[in-house]
Amino acid sequence: MRFLPDGRDLAVSVIGMGYVGSCLSATLAESGLNVTCVDTDDRLVAEMRGGGSRFRDPGLPEMFSQGVEAGRLGFTTDYGEVTACDVVIVSVGTPARDRGRLVDTQLRRCCEELGRHLRPGQLVIVKSTVPPGTVRRLVVPLLEGGGLVCGEDFGLAFCPERLSQGAALAELRSLPVIVGGWCEDSSAAAAEFWRRGLGSHVVGCSSLEAAELAKLANNWWVDHNIALANELAQVCSSFDVDVMEVIEAANSIPKGNGRVNVLLPGVGVGGSCLTKDPWMLWRAAGERGVELATISTARQVNDAMPGLTARLVLDGLEEAGKSARGAKIAVLGLAFKNNTGDLRETPTAPVVAQLVAAGADVSLYDPLVDRDEAQRIFGRPLSPTLEAAVDGADCLAVLAWHREFHQIDFPGLSDRVGRDCAIVDGRAYFPADVVASFRRAGFSYRGIGR
Repeated sequence: MRFLPDGRDLAVSVIGMGYVGSCLSATLAESGLNVTCVDTDDRLVAEMRGGGSRFRDPGLPEMFSQGVEAGRLGFTTDYGEVTACDVVIVSVGTPARDRGRLVDTQLRRCCEELGRHLRPGQLVIVKSTVPPGTVRRLVVPLLEGGGLVCGEDFGLAFCPERLSQGAALAELRSLPVIVGGWCEDSSAAAAEFWRRGLGSHVVGCSSLEAAELAKLANNWWVDHNIALANELAQVCSSFDVDVMEVIEAANSIPKGNGRVNVLLPGVGVGGSCLTKDPWMLWRAAGERGVELATISTARQVNDAMPGLTARLVLDGLEEAGKSARGAKIAVLGLAFKNNTGDLRETPTAPVVAQLVAAGADVSLYDPLVDRDEAQRIFGRPLSPTLEAAVDGADCLAVLAWHREFHQIDFPGLSDRVGRDCAIVDGRAYFPADVVASFRRAGFSYRGIGR
């Protein structure tokens, strides 16, 4: 059966207005599709209906406003409105607990409700990250609970999201889309949808499980590579060698279909994917008798980095003859990575907690994060300005390097900070000439592996 209509504009519904669902909806609308956005949060739906977005990716708020004004974006809490759509995309949250155990509450409720409103001929695409086997074992029976048969009455494909916070809008138009269908007709319809909707290059998989595993393998690789970089940084420090120099040299050699690509060390790994997805795969493999040693090792290495970063700060104070108790430490950048305001699982939180436990007076500054969310996670308010955060500081800990920080004149802050102020580099990767300018201005400098 053909699950995608010919020759007319497609009507699409996206269920789940989190980060991925919001970015996807705005991009599809910008491409000329009519998009119905569904979420159970009344307040969120009201905000979006007014053209607002809770996510501050560059360009996203403007895309939402334009989509609403053009009549391409609609918002509702009523699942009944998906019946009129050609394609229904499931993008609800799939958190995990206890080392990869899926909390399927949102996914289960979504599929139960969606099953009641499906009609023959529709295509369902699941984008939410799940352990292998979940779509076949959980999603399909729930969707069929409404009386329709998967592969006969409606199509189904798993097309995992693979977006990076802060770059999602560009990646939605540039990254290949993985497609694994319930049947050949489902796969063909999903591939055609992504080509028609976003002009995407499609990578086909032979099964739902292959597509589910491909997503998890992506983040397994990233987490493992970062762990390698973090341990390499520690080795480099022990030899008084700059890890950035070593990585640049190591990455110069061709290997396989590309080059050696050691990633960069940092304060730690956070976000909703890298802290969850490898554990999902680890648990799924263990349930089938396969013990994956590298996942638990990489997680242990990366989870230890906030402690190492806090130690860098405290050692810098000690080297300057200052006690941690009562010292002022300005933390610049709170998000889990550069150029995003996302605070989910941010490794900066345990760094701050350890500094506070050592008796330090910690000020916080990040222009991208939500102030209320920061207060909840860090237990203290954000400084209103950079100047307020750094006044009298004994250490400037740069733990996320947003574009908004690139114009900071650190040497120019020397009159505001305390004597012998240290700069600790958690993710800025300042080049050698910039570090030299810090030192000429009277700062000391410490970086991870630097």
